[in-house]
Amino acid sequence: MVQVKGIREGLLFLLQEGNWEQNRRALFDLVGAKQEFWRGARVALDSRTVVIREEEILALKDELSRYNLTLWALLSESPSTQLAAQKLGLATRLIRADKEETEALSTLVQEGEAALFINRTLRSGYRVESVGHVVVLGDVNPGAEIVAGGTILVWGRLRGLVHAGAEGDTTAVVCALDLQPTQLRIADQIALTPQRKGKPQPEMARLRDGQLVAEPWNAKDR
Repeated sequence: MVQVKGIREGLLFLLQEGNWEQNRRALFDLVGAKQEFWRGARVALDSRTVVIREEEILALKDELSRYNLTLWALLSESPSTQLAAQKLGLATRLIRADKEETEALSTLVQEGEAALFINRTLRSGYRVESVGHVVVLGDVNPGAEIVAGGTILVWGRLRGLVHAGAEGDTTAVVCALDLQPTQLRIADQIALTPQRKGKPQPEMARLRDGQLVAEPWNAKDR
């Protein structure tokens, strides 16, 4: 019943038609299933037409905090729910991402494709695996690993080990605002990153004629 999307500010959970209790149970089934991936994230909830009372919002905030999630926004088509959210100091609308940021993200993860969004820095010892794409809104530190069946996008510094196209997808790419992984792999090709000379810039690594190459990352390229 509940959908989740990655946004610039963190995670956006979208409720479906029905009452609050049904949606609340579905929400925490989803949260509990992937709690390690979302630990520490900021959460916005779009309740649509579902009415949520003030005391229910307070209980929701407490329950999310047990999973180390922070509720900061509640969107709603219900005036009473909007008022309750405002009384509790929650935002009731989202700030739109800059056009350039939106284009950069959408060129790599197209609508309808499966993607895992991680709204935090991955520190040494963390390992993330996904059958789809992986988008990290943060850094990937040395000692952290990401293995993805699709593309890997790091909206920050990439210093760990990454393997895109792990199931053999040679069209997968790896992008980062600062691309300096300890090891980078796409499908069955492996490359070590040489020490950079000069100022960091957004880069994309991809397979070209069977060889791994890195080039400037421009949102208009794909």
